[in-house]
Amino acid sequence: QVQLQESGGGLVQAGASLRLACAASRRIFSNNAMGWFRQAAGKDREFVASIGWKGGTRYADSVKDRFTISRDSAGNAVYLQMNSLKPEDTAVYYCSGARTPVATEQAALYSSWGQGTQVTVSS
Repeated sequence: QVQLQESGGGLVQAGASLRLACAASRRIFSNNAMGWFRQAAGKDREFVASIGWKGGTRYADSVKDRFTISRDSAGNAVYLQMNSLKPEDTAVYYCSGARTPVATEQAALYSSWGQGTQVTVSS
């Protein structure tokens, strides 16, 4: 079982930036898409961003042009650069690997979820 560990969350003011990182216990990212999801208190988990093994990306409309997903060439880490943060971005952010090489927002295709990292944006 692959273990994923997210990091980089924190408490920031609106307009600030954060960079989340997701590290895997072993190389899993090289042939699979990776994704970031988030879950706000009292709400369902929602898709944020995904990157395919060839580098193609998909973003939720709510984060497009503010967030950027990337991955390292070794296949051990994936990142989420978050700029111009808004209070509505407050959530626990999770990374996961998908059972497809193409970037996807379909949560059912993801497995091996991490424990999440809290992002709190104050107004």
